[in-house]
Amino acid sequence: MTEFIYGHWATLETLRAGRRKIDQLLISESAEEKGVIGEIVGMARERGVSVKRVPKRILDDLSNGANHQSIALRASEYPYATMDSVLDIAQKRGEKPFLLLLDLLKDPQNVGALMRVADAVGVHGIVMQERRSVAITPSVVNASSGAVEHLRVVQVNNLVNAMRDLKTADVWMIGLDIAPNLPSIDKTDLNMSLGLVLGSEGEGLRRLVRETCDLLLTLPMRGMVASLNVATVGSVALYAAWQARGWQGWAQAGQAALQPAVPPPNR
Repeated sequence: MTEFIYGHWATLETLRAGRRKIDQLLISESAEEKGVIGEIVGMARERGVSVKRVPKRILDDLSNGANHQSIALRASEYPYATMDSVLDIAQKRGEKPFLLLLDLLKDPQNVGALMRVADAVGVHGIVMQERRSVAITPSVVNASSGAVEHLRVVQVNNLVNAMRDLKTADVWMIGLDIAPNLPSIDKTDLNMSLGLVLGSEGEGLRRLVRETCDLLLTLPMRGMVASLNVATVGSVALYAAWQARGWQGWAQAGQAALQPAVPPPNR
């Protein structure tokens, strides 16, 4: 089966990742081949992908009315990974496994936002339950700005069983929760083989998922609002875990080593 990936960055990163079979690039008749669109068209032609001009209404229909930014790719479905392949990535990099597990998240915007951060901090893989969860749809790809195309996502039949298997492989399951009297994430050393577990938007972690976690943590908050969006919680937790791992991979990504914080200038 094929699907249509839409939006500038989703389209560009899908081409760049090269993990899907690309059948055709569709561009609105009114779009100019310059800037990002020009880059996408050039990349598509380099890869032997046919480019076709179509009326805007066709792109409107293919994207279900979403903001397609005058461009879409007809591509094969998202290529899911296996758990073994995800753990192999960590081993080949010489790193402790760093995973993100999502417990029945249904909002494509939340999942896409989490995928974008997961890519930024070097997560080795993402684990999602196949039933009752959002899949990696074009809307998720778009919400992630194409980051999910560079990630390894594993779909499992049962998240709790997957957690148990990972624990057998010495990966610690750390759940994020808002229950009272939980340890704060900033007081816990996350430099370990780690699976961060996030609950759904409305329900949080299910009981069995919570009970299967090795440890439950919370985010410290001082404001009047007692909860945060799951994508926000996950983003903070992912960066906290990456910091605990010594910003692993930063230098390999071609970045300069992190320097000590610069004090503010004297007034």
